[in-house]
Order: sequence, then C-alpha cells, then structure tokens
Amino acid sequence: MIQPTSLKDPKLEKLKEALLDWINSTLKAEHIVVQSLDDDLYDGLVLHHLLASLAGVRLPLEEIAPTSWAQLRKLEAVMGELDKRLEQPDDKWDVSLIHKKDLLATLHLLVAMARHFQPELELPSDVKVQVALVEVSERGIRSDVQTEVLTGESTNSESRSSNDGAGDRVEQLLTLEARKVAAVKQGLLGFVNRSMSRLGLHVSDLDKQFSDGVILLLLIGQLEGFFVPLCDFSLTPANHEQMLHNVSLALSLLTHSGLHVSSVRAQDVVAQDVAATLKILFTLLSKHAQQEDKMAAHYV
Repeated sequence: MIQPTSLKDPKLEKLKEALLDWINSTLKAEHIVVQSLDDDLYDGLVLHHLLASLAGVRLPLEEIAPTSWAQLRKLEAVMGELDKRLEQPDDKWDVSLIHKKDLLATLHLLVAMARHFQPELELPSDVKVQVALVEVSERGIRSDVQTEVLTGESTNSESRSSNDGAGDRVEQLLTLEARKVAAVKQGLLGFVNRSMSRLGLHVSDLDKQFSDGVILLLLIGQLEGFFVPLCDFSLTPANHEQMLHNVSLALSLLTHSGLHVSSVRAQDVVAQDVAATLKILFTLLSKHAQQEDKMAAHYV
C-alpha cells in the first residue's frame, strides 16, 4: 500500500494528471473520459479500448462486463495481450490487483504502457513513493516500508532538447506561405528517396504515403542500419489497426535508436497529420543528413 504521505506528493499528482491526459487524449475519438485512475480502470473497459487504439488489437469481448466474474475474465484477456507486448516484467501488477483498484499496480501498468506504446510521451521523471509491506505469519505481523520507483530520472535531456527543436521548427514552418512549405517538403522528399533508393522505392506524396507505417519502418531501417522482420509488421496493411501497429512500431524503434519525437502519436500519423509526419522526418534528417538539414533550415 502507498503510504498516505506519498499520496500527497506533488510529483505523484503530476504523474497521475499526465496519465489521465494521455488516456483521455488517446480515447477522445471514442468519447471515453476517465476521471480517476483509482476507480475507472478496474473492469477492463478502458484498458481494452487503449489496447485497441494503441496496438490495433480488439478482442471479441463484451463491451460492458456486468458482474465481477465477467470483469475478471475480461481483464485476464486484455492484460494477457498487454503482457505479451510490454517489456517490463509484470510482477508489478496482475489481474487481481487491477480489479481491486490497487493504485500502485495501476500506475505501474499505465507507465509501462505509455513507455512502450508512446515512448515520446513526456511523463514526470523521478517519481517515487513510499510503500508499506505487511506480512502476516504464525509469528505475528511484520511490516516494512520500502521505496517504489514509478518513473526513473530523465537521461535523454540533450537528445530531447534537440528533437524539441525539430518540432518547434515544424510548427514555425507550417505558419509560412504555401510556396515555402512546398519547398521544404521537396527537400525532405529528396532526403527520403535517396535513403530508399537501395530498396527501389520512391515516395512522391509526403502527406499520405507515411500513414500506413510501411515506408516509415523501411526508412528507419535503412538509416539506422537494421532490418525489421516482415513478421513484425504488415507490409500491406489492410485496415486501421494494422496501420496503427506499423506506426507504433516505428515510433518505438526511433526511441530505441535514441530519437525522441516530441508530441507525436501513432494515430496522428495514421490520420495523415502533416505536422506529425514532418516532425518524424525532421528528427531523422537532423541526425542523418546535416547538409540537407541546413538546406531545410534555410527555407524555414
């Protein structure tokens, strides 16, 4: 159990607010509003919708689970799919704890989901809580207080600052006249096509051709020097879920490569949000092509 003094910690409050904002922003299109992390996630409904939105996985489950047994059954199915995807060991949470509205387990689960599915999301750093551990045995009751880490210290400030600059540049770019925006896009297309020429691929529409994640995954692989196994993504995505999975994987690969793209969600790229696509491309450009970067910066 989290100690009462830790529940009042401003850092914990900020983390809860950030997670609430993330959930509600992710599920906005589905008109789902979460007001409390303590009370609104125990029955599996919100977690199921997050799984569908973030990973493109929708399970054949009833929307509303009316009984405790049905809720546990739904949670078990949803969290089984989540645990397959989350890199962090699941000993910090389980179905029973989430269903019992255990705040500590819920926070651990949500932080792990945010780190995996939207690694560019800014969460408050260095959030720790004091946890009371109680053990009951034949010898009596023994209690202990330990420190539980929810989010570690920030270690990528330099990289994040650089990439925030790329995001600011894109926001500034989109306020310019159409002729200058088109010129920068043309420069980015040249950078992309030079990188993709070894695969015999050509991109002509920067606004639309990145929305299914295929070109983006292949581009990241070419620039970062690794091969993305075809079994890990959909080479010919046939629906929104497969496109969302592709783009989520691409954003995850960027993070593993040390590139954090500020304020970009997978669903934004799938929805053909030009600013989101440009932020990703400018981030790649700034690392891999300094000459092209200077040329694009000149237009901005």
